[in-house]
Amino acid sequence: MELIRTIRHMQDWSEAKRVRGQRIGFVPTMGFLHEGHLSLMRHARGQSDHLVVSIFVNPLQFGPKEDLAQYPRDLDRDLELMKPIPVDAVFHPEPEAMYPPGFQTRVEVTEVTKGLCGTFRPGHFTGVATVVLKLFNIVRPHLAVFGEKDYQQLVTIKRMAQDLNLDLVVEGQPTLREPDGLAMSSRNVYLSSEERRSALALSESLRLAQEMVTAGRRAAADILAAVREKIESRPHNKVQYAVLVDPLTLEDVTRVNDRAVLALAVFTGRTRLIDNALLTAP
Repeated sequence: MELIRTIRHMQDWSEAKRVRGQRIGFVPTMGFLHEGHLSLMRHARGQSDHLVVSIFVNPLQFGPKEDLAQYPRDLDRDLELMKPIPVDAVFHPEPEAMYPPGFQTRVEVTEVTKGLCGTFRPGHFTGVATVVLKLFNIVRPHLAVFGEKDYQQLVTIKRMAQDLNLDLVVEGQPTLREPDGLAMSSRNVYLSSEERRSALALSESLRLAQEMVTAGRRAAADILAAVREKIESRPHNKVQYAVLVDPLTLEDVTRVNDRAVLALAVFTGRTRLIDNALLTAP
């Protein structure tokens, strides 16, 4: 496993593989890896001749009052976790290399970023789209794999790749969960033991919503009211949003007639957690 820190080195590494007709898989991360990240890497590994993982805490996607400085980082731990995959190259640039003095270009995906997290984190998805496009241009993968837990992010990146005619495939993979149902997230380390128990209400509310749809309850207002009640019945939980949206456009739906994504953002204590599920009507 090669640790690559400069943009030129990464581009040269990828070019050497591409000229030999070899397929490059790519998993972008912000580090502090968990089993969810590793599952994405295993999937990309199985579809590729070479696997690249980036570890870069992107300052452009953090708001002024968000946890950029506190975001957990442990490069040595991450490198150990990746060895068994195996990962061929780890791209770990400095922020100054990605955003040098005079940097002034942003990538904006408009419609699918308006609601959900886009409502509460202005500029977040512009930061995401900008860094992901830069990483695509630096790593030059044939395949990029993202987790479905960040569902709006996945839709945004797929939209960008389609709109800008990027020569790669973007794939999503299902959310991995802890045995108790909590969606795996690097931010779970912020939770106290009591807060973690309260956080289980997110996955429980997703199951409740699917049970309601299966039983014939299709009105979004009824489902969302039950979801909010379920989550906020636990201490420490405060719903930031709970919405039902179209899986492709992310526009709000009033009824679950076929399929809809239930997307959640919840503060458990001071930790912001997101989760989602695709609800399907029988």
